[in-house]
Parts: sequence; structure tokens; C-alpha cells
Amino acid sequence: MAAPEPDLMAYLRGTVWGPAEFVGLPPRRLTGRAVLAGCATVGAVIGCAVAGAWYGVSWLADGEAGLVYVALLVLHLCVRRAGRALVGVAAVLGVCLVLQAPQAAVGFVLAERGRVESVVVTSVEEGPGAVSGHDRYLCSVADEDGVPLNVRIWRGCGQATRPGDAIAVVYDVKGRVPPRGVEAGSSLLDSLRELGGWAAAFAVVSVVAVVRSHRLSVPASGPKLGSGS
Repeated sequence: MAAPEPDLMAYLRGTVWGPAEFVGLPPRRLTGRAVLAGCATVGAVIGCAVAGAWYGVSWLADGEAGLVYVALLVLHLCVRRAGRALVGVAAVLGVCLVLQAPQAAVGFVLAERGRVESVVVTSVEEGPGAVSGHDRYLCSVADEDGVPLNVRIWRGCGQATRPGDAIAVVYDVKGRVPPRGVEAGSSLLDSLRELGGWAAAFAVVSVVAVVRSHRLSVPASGPKLGSGS
């Protein structure tokens, strides 16, 4: 009886990681298409979030459109029969990118057209995310006319903050994104820089998945199990 294990293992490796049926470096045209697909999806996700925050379009700002672009890329990988492990990793990273993009977009808008003003703290509460060594406090604040803001501020609000204290808050002059507190030594673009890590990871995995999906022939429905005596 002929041993089927080599064929089976090759089939499983190709199914999980992609067949990558080329010798040496991948074809340039394939690499170009892969880079274009990954970078275009990243650009679409971030661009939609920034455009939505800038113009006040909620379905763009909330990440719904970005999620559609990620789903289209994952569908493209499935159609190409890319490695299932890489498709799964790309999907997870894509969702993480979509979830991070809205906050980064808000930071970008505030950095571009925000105005810093002083507000008065009316109450301080310990935030639900506070843990040992990483306490987070939430400040309810009111503007100089005594009108309370409809959001609570955590940036610039600390354990030592008391009602009556003044803290700095940055507003969008067009009122399309919520205000944020201002922390010493931090930048409103920090969240956009952090988003770069998720974007790079998602793009790299997407490119690898497309490249490794390359086949020299039409894939069979399963491994050929040899038989003989």
C-alpha cells in the first residue's frame, strides 16, 4: 500500500498557508497586485474614517464603510483560495484596524482645526477601565458660561483633579467631533501614529496571503491518495 502522507501534508500546508507555487522570489506582477490590494484597503479604511470625521458623516466615521472594504479584501483572498490561516489573521487585523481608525480620525481632525479652551471641572469619577497602576478618571466639565459638556473628559483628568479645577479641552470649531482633554506631553496625532502599526501589520499579512495564493495550475478538490500493492 503506497503511503499517502507526503501528498496529504503538502495539501494541508497549501490549504493552511497557501501553495506558493513559484521558485525563488514571487513574480513581480503578482507582488505588485498584492501590494496594491493591501495598501488600497488600508487607505480606504483610514480615508473613510478621516473623511467621515472631517465632514460629519457618521457611517463613514464609525467604521462601517471601512469594515466593508476589509470584508471585500477577505472575500478576494477566499476566492483566490489563499491560505486559511493567513485569511483569518488578515480578517482579525482588518477588524482591529477598523476599530482603531475612528479615534485616530478624531485626533487628526482636532489637530487640524481644533481650538483649545479652558473648562471647569464639576465632578470627578473613577472610570470603569481603571485598574491597579493604570487608573483612569472621568471629569464632568462645564464651559466658561456654565453650560455642561455632553461628554466626560479623561485626558487631563487625574486622581488629583477636584471640582472647580480648570482643565484644557480641545474643540472642533465645526462641532463635528466630540471634544477631548489635553494631556501634557501628548499629541493629538499620537493615535494616528499608533494606527500605523495596525495598518502595517494588516497590509503585510494581506500581501503575504495574496503572494502565497499563487498557483501554477488549477487546484484540485483534495489530495490525491495513491493506492497500489
